[in-house]
Amino acid sequence: MTKITIPNTTSQLIKVTTKDWNTKDGELQRYEKNKKGEWIKIGKTIDIVLGRNGLGWGLGLHKIPKNAKYIKKEGDGKSPAGLFSLGNGFGYQEFKINFPYAKYTRTDLCVDDSKSEFYNTIINSKKVKKDYKSFEHMKLKNNLYKYGITVQHNPENIPKAGSCIFIHIKSKTGRGTAGCTAMKESEITKILKWLDVKKNPLLLQLPKEEL
Repeated sequence: MTKITIPNTTSQLIKVTTKDWNTKDGELQRYEKNKKGEWIKIGKTIDIVLGRNGLGWGLGLHKIPKNAKYIKKEGDGKSPAGLFSLGNGFGYQEFKINFPYAKYTRTDLCVDDSKSEFYNTIINSKKVKKDYKSFEHMKLKNNLYKYGITVQHNPENIPKAGSCIFIHIKSKTGRGTAGCTAMKESEITKILKWLDVKKNPLLLQLPKEEL
């Protein structure tokens, strides 16, 4: 079991749990802190899909245990475990919410090339000099990124430590992701509407054995 402390400045929490380190399936529950400082469940627990190879400790607001067996790396098909800040909501169209939000187009890219100075960064490809060979479009030819939230995993952009981690819409087949957390479109829009930047929302993502 790992001790992770939620900062006092946070009063909204997205908690994702799995049965173990190696499963791609999990559950998500929202929480909000009331005036008494108690964490109250918000909405129902929902089913989510994680990385096709389960979880590995990521880089966020927590300390990785010394003898950690599972560590998130670039391209390993694992979602990051730990406590993470959220960057901004995003999507293919404007969406007014109480949280930072960006409308992305086909020229907006997330760079996953560890050798690039833009590694783990979303860029407008028209405005930077290309030094990357690998990236993903933030507006896909399908609806998986129609709505999403950026997760601030690996905030120092350490090469090969993992990049471009999002909460987004899951595929119709429910297949495991490359490392993101995915759910139904109706569920992610609920989360986006609920997020409040003043409440410093965080993502806690762990297998049950670590809670």
